[in-house]
Amino acid sequence: MNPVGSVVSLHVAPTGAAAMQTVDEVQVVTGLGLERDRYFAGLGTYSNNPGTGRHVTLIEIEAIEGLQREYGVEVAPAQSRRNIVTRNVALNHLVERTFRVGAVVLRGMRLCEPCAHFERLSTRGAMRGLIHRGGLRADIITGGTIRTGDAIVAVESERS
Repeated sequence: MNPVGSVVSLHVAPTGAAAMQTVDEVQVVTGLGLERDRYFAGLGTYSNNPGTGRHVTLIEIEAIEGLQREYGVEVAPAQSRRNIVTRNVALNHLVERTFRVGAVVLRGMRLCEPCAHFERLSTRGAMRGLIHRGGLRADIITGGTIRTGDAIVAVESERS
């Protein structure tokens, strides 16, 4: 296996506008999402444009750090409103690709562009600074447990 990155932190929220809670591990259920998260429970804030990639969201820690460096906007990883914060993963390149996070298999479906709702719950100016680097929406192919520190591997690059 060829690790392309790792999990920096994990976050869930019980309802759509609730503060994100940082957890060390989370159970991931195929077709549903992350246990204890708003979307798993059907209590999330949904856009008017339903689509794929509603099971789990990811964002690069490098994008969060770039937001502070380039725009002077500080957002804590949990304030990103994304479930999984990664390091050393080019998430935009995982659209329409299958990848493994620990033992869990995900399929990148589409970019997770920031919206006004995100900015209201986060920090003023965060939306503008995260356009095209706001993360990735993914569907769950194989469930399991994801833990902080887990490796992230592109499945296509694995060798048996």
